[in-house]
This record gives sequence, C-alpha cells and structure tokens, in this order.
Amino acid sequence: MAETAVSRFTPNSSPTISATNEAAEANMPLLRFLTCGSVDDGKSTLIGRMLYDCQLVHDDTLEALENESRSYGTTGREIDLALLVDGLQAEREQGITIDVAYRYFATSKRKFIVADTPGHEQYTRNMVTGASSADLAIILVDARKGVITQTRRHSCIAHLLGIKHIVLAINKMDLAGFDQTRFAEIESNYRTFAAELGLTNITAIPISALDGDNISSLSVRTPWYRGPALLQHLESVVVDSSIASAPLRMPVQWVCRPDLDFRGYAGTIQAGSVSVGDRITVLPAGRSTQVASIVTYDGDLERATVGDAVVLTLADEIDVSRGDVICAADVRAEVADQFAADIVWMSERPLMRGRPYILRCGQQSTVCQISELKHKINVETLEHTAGREMELNAIGLCNLSLSKPIVFDTYADNREAGGFILIDRLTNETVGAGMIRFALRRAHNIHWQAVDIDKHQRAAMKGQKACCIWFTGLSGSGKSTVANLLEKRLHALGRHTYILDGDNVRHGLNRDLGFTESDRVENIRRVAEVARLMVDAGLLTLVSFISPFRAERRLARERFEDSEFFELFVDTPLEICETRDPKGLYRKARAGEIANFTGISSPYEAPENPELRLQGGTLAPEALVDEIIRTLEMKGIIDKH
Repeated sequence: MAETAVSRFTPNSSPTISATNEAAEANMPLLRFLTCGSVDDGKSTLIGRMLYDCQLVHDDTLEALENESRSYGTTGREIDLALLVDGLQAEREQGITIDVAYRYFATSKRKFIVADTPGHEQYTRNMVTGASSADLAIILVDARKGVITQTRRHSCIAHLLGIKHIVLAINKMDLAGFDQTRFAEIESNYRTFAAELGLTNITAIPISALDGDNISSLSVRTPWYRGPALLQHLESVVVDSSIASAPLRMPVQWVCRPDLDFRGYAGTIQAGSVSVGDRITVLPAGRSTQVASIVTYDGDLERATVGDAVVLTLADEIDVSRGDVICAADVRAEVADQFAADIVWMSERPLMRGRPYILRCGQQSTVCQISELKHKINVETLEHTAGREMELNAIGLCNLSLSKPIVFDTYADNREAGGFILIDRLTNETVGAGMIRFALRRAHNIHWQAVDIDKHQRAAMKGQKACCIWFTGLSGSGKSTVANLLEKRLHALGRHTYILDGDNVRHGLNRDLGFTESDRVENIRRVAEVARLMVDAGLLTLVSFISPFRAERRLARERFEDSEFFELFVDTPLEICETRDPKGLYRKARAGEIANFTGISSPYEAPENPELRLQGGTLAPEALVDEIIRTLEMKGIIDKH
C-alpha cells in the first residue's frame, strides 16, 4: 500500500507489521479468533483496522472504500474501516453486523482467521457459530458503557464453548479521554465477573479501533499502559494444542469402494494421529482391527494427524458405516443414549421438555428429547434458575435422551466430538447448540429385559391385530363421542379394547400438568408411552386427545410400527365446535378466563396426511364410526363382516 494512503488516514499510528508471502505463510501457526460485543462497540472497525495496519488493503480497495464510506459510512470520516468486513447491504445501510463475517490475514509471525460476530441479542446464534471453532475471543467493551448484559452473555457462551483465552478490548478510549481510572474500573468489573465463570486467562487492552491506538503498536496517548498492543498479543499467545496428542478420533464420512478389490473409510482426523499397523476400534459396534494403509490423493502415508483428510483401509473385514467413529483401541470414545449437556437455545420457539428434535453430532444423527431441564443460567448474576422451557438466547443445563446411542467425547476433552446441534424436525431450522458434559450413569444401569411372549402372541390370543387409533381435533369436535361409539362397536365384535381419553388421563397420570405448550408436549409424550405399552399388551388402543402439535403426534407415531398407528383427524370447523361448547370452555376462553386454549389463544396444527379425515361438522357420529370400521377392515386390523 502506498505510504501516502497510510499517513493520510492514520497520522498517529505507525504500523510495523507487514504482509507475508505465501511461501512464508505455509508453516506459520494459525490462530482462530472471534470478535464479539454489543452493538456499536466497534467490532467491524477493529478488524478493518487490523487489516489496514497489516497493509492488506490494496489501493483499488481503498479507493472503493472511500466511495462506499460516503454512502454508508457511520464514522463521519473519509474512510469507514468497518465496511471492509460488513459485506451485506443491510449491514452497511444499518451500520451493524448481521451475519458472521470471516476474514483471513497474516503477519510476519502468524496466520489468522477472524470471525466478526453480530452484537444484537437476536443474533446470538451467529456468535455461537463463530465461537465454536475459535481459540481466542476478543470481547469489546465501549469505554463509556462498561460491562453490560451482552458482555456477560458473550463471555458465558465463550466459556461454554471452550475458549480459554480472552482479550478484553476496552474500545473508544478516545471518547473517554484515555482515562486510566476508567480503564482500570472496567477491567476490575470484568475480572470479577469472569472469575465466577472460571475464566482466568484474560488480557485487558485499552484501544481506539477508529484511530488505531494500541492495535499494531503502543499508543503515545496511553503512556500508563504497559501491556502489549493487540496484534502483538495475538502473534504471541500460546493456544492449547493438546488435541493433536489426544487419542485417535476419525468420524467416517464416506465408505469408499471404487471396485471389488478396494474398501476404504474416508474422513478427516478429528483428534490424535494414526499410523499404519495401529490397532483401532470402530464404534458404536466395538469391533477392533489394525490399520492396513493410509491412502490420500497424493499417495499413501505411514502416518496422518489432526486435520488430515485420509482413507483408511483395515486389516479385517468388519462392518463400518457412515457416521461410525474410528478410535484408538486402547482409549475409546464413549457410547451412550443419555447424557447431560449445556445448551444455547437459538430459536424463537422455546425449547420444550419432551418435544423431539434431531440431534446431529458430527456425521451422526438421531432423534432426541430433553428429558430434564436442570437449570437455566442468568447471564447477569450467573445464578441457576428453574424453568420448564428455554426461550431465545437462553443458556441451560439439560439431560437428553436419544433414540439410539451415539459416539462422543466430552466437550471439555474434544470440542469436535463433544459438540452437537439440535434441529427442528418440521422446519429443519437449527434451533440449539449443545456441549456434552458427561454420560448419565442411568444409561449404563438400564437395559432391556428379554421376555418370551411378544405383542403378536398376546394379540393372537385375543384373535386380533393390536394397533393405536389416535383421534385428534379441536375441543368439541366430537373425538370422545366417536371414540366411545367405536369402542362399543368393536366390543360387540368381540375385540379387546381400551380408551385413553384426554380428560380422564388428567385425573391421574397427568394431573400435575397444566395447559401451557410445554405441559401439552409432556401430556402427549406420557400418553404415547402408555398407548405403546397397551398395544404391546395386544389391545386395540383408542387415544382421544386434542394433541395440537404435529411434532408430538409425530413422536407418538414413531413409538409404533408402521402398521400399528392410525391418525384420525376429526375435522370439525372451529365455529361448529364453539356452537357445541359442551363444557362452556370456548365461552370462558373468549372472555379471557382460560389461558392457552387450543383454537383461541393457543394454536392447533392440523394433520397434513392423516390415515383418515373425518368430516365432524357434517356427518353424524355413527356415520364416522362406519368410515373407521371400513378403514380398519381394509387395513386388516379387523375381519370384514
């Protein structure tokens, strides 16, 4: 970059760090870090300043930046360095960061990948994304505002995500008159809070990202500061490299079989190293063998280490599939279907105990439920608070129950193998990020007890095929009436039945539950488990519940084999249900006397593909039962008469 450009823009700074060539960069250590803080704390400006001071902004880029600064700049200066990072038009127009922006740069001593994360609370999920792979966090604090809620939230997330190195960059010191007392006050407040979290490796630096003070070199405007400049600290900080010496972990991404004579298992080494001849174990199956060869595009290797993408061939023919994990035979990863984990919730729809989500850990994917919300963390006080659900940006400790075991290490030991995301099953939205603490001991103590008589034999003794007939619809739709008539018809045909009715079950099994969304989720989870046991007993089980949410009805369906579950939607229009109003509930709901009433103040998600849609508003209950009987005969559940 031309010297005139530097002197024109930053007369008070004298960058001493120069860009490097590609050959010199090849063997340099890499530091991944992120910048985080509240809105307008200067994150994007700081990154732009570092790129500028490292002389990585070319003349043509500088000219374009000058033009854009006149249109989008927020600093009132000739050049707004934040625009080097804020790439989205919405970001430039609003002067804020919305998405995570990644930038690569290098000095003469180190390579860097920096993630600029948003400051708005609603974009906390983006901050989690940036922190998940970072070794260090630069937490910016406005010298005028001091430590605020977002400072605490971001620090808490950084700690949960295993970031051990924190730079407290107290920015806009120029607006605080470079006051040493103010700097010391903010540093003291932050260290007190951080100590409660367990963060101890903290470096506090007074900076002005706009003017370049203490960014690439020490500023004459802070003669009282004796620490390093920011870039000097980033060049010298020693990050933990223990993952390279950890036991081998390689998730299988692809089974490579180009012809009948070759079978290999492709993946990127997640931890440790592997050599030809090493003994390994494939989890979750637990079969062991030796590594026969390490194959790469550039030829075979004798040894591969963390970050290497390789294909391993094995000495023995054992069953290995995508999602399995190849481990060191003498230090295996854990395998469990229940564990405790810290979760950061990232959806506007709250996390609910009992609701099924997709859990994705590396290449592994399974359905899971939050079996218990142990506590939530108040980011202001760090105290643990009780709760039954987690709202947007909440952080909490939960127990999870999975539909099948997964292979993992604790997050503290291996961030890659111990981290996971939660996905909404209906929308495919990523709704949460989790860090595994430990497997639950109960998972090792509970096993299936083998029995000699199964559900098919129990049903055969009754001369029938067991199934679950699940009625769903609004209150007043006629579900219970139709279910009761159906049971009478089946009883007359000599069938063995039982009805689980919503109101009746709430007198006993579910008497502790209310009508909030989280309570409704738990209500259906319990009933689905009871219905499964009754089908296992060989019964025709009739379930009559509003069951307003598709996710829970899908959960119920998955408790049964494909031919055992029939969803019957009693499709009665709301206005007809209100006219009937047999219990006076709609009237009370309209008057505001009943909260969370389905169809009025709580949603009902109608089935999209039920086995049978019953026109409850136009046909008599007896006619609806005739339809059900014909369907059960057609499906082979009962004999035709």
